[in-house]
Amino acid sequence: MAGRRPKAAASGEGRTARPSERHCVLVTGFEPFGGEDVNPSWEICKALPAAIGRSSIERLLVPTAFGRAVETVSGAIRRLDPALVILLGQAGGRSAVCVERVAINVDDARIADNAGAQPIDEAIAPSGPAAYFATVPVKAMVAAMREAGVPAEVSNTAGTFVCNHLLYGVLHFLATGARRSRAGFIHVPWLDRQALARPGEPSMALATMARGVEAAIAAALKAPIDVKMAAGKLD
Repeated sequence: MAGRRPKAAASGEGRTARPSERHCVLVTGFEPFGGEDVNPSWEICKALPAAIGRSSIERLLVPTAFGRAVETVSGAIRRLDPALVILLGQAGGRSAVCVERVAINVDDARIADNAGAQPIDEAIAPSGPAAYFATVPVKAMVAAMREAGVPAEVSNTAGTFVCNHLLYGVLHFLATGARRSRAGFIHVPWLDRQALARPGEPSMALATMARGVEAAIAAALKAPIDVKMAAGKLD
């Protein structure tokens, strides 16, 4: 399933790219939140290679804050105009790396963000559609991660916190600006060290998650059209 094609974002760290460089990939990760001292999404960003195939990797650290997260990434998109935008976020409690299929137009925060905001039942874009589908090949990305030996699955909910807010906000920015970049979101589990304080909770090694994200990006760059495979849920 595909929505309209969005546009990509600029990076906070690493090589400085020129706006005309269409072969860069923007990969974003969040700062720690919820009392954590680390966020695996940003650790994965730092662990990625400088390039995947012929595409350079641009990294951007995103504030875990409603509004500011979208502003940060959309500002980067204006500067870089990358071919691909891959947003990463932490989903503690999940046992696999999850490629999100859809973002919904609602903020409903169970906890406050890092700026102290806690929107409840608020639209992200009051005039926007109810939802956007990611414009990356989600199933091809999942298949590539599994081929690389990384547990992966398609997810049909990005939650209602800042991760969903960012995915929806970026897709809305790209769609309404008639930009060409494709964008998607990958949720990752706890790091092993985070799970030490949570007996029984699933976790994954940083090297494994980074390998999976690298494989997913490579697949997204190769496959403008998604593969057809069963990846639905019964519940």
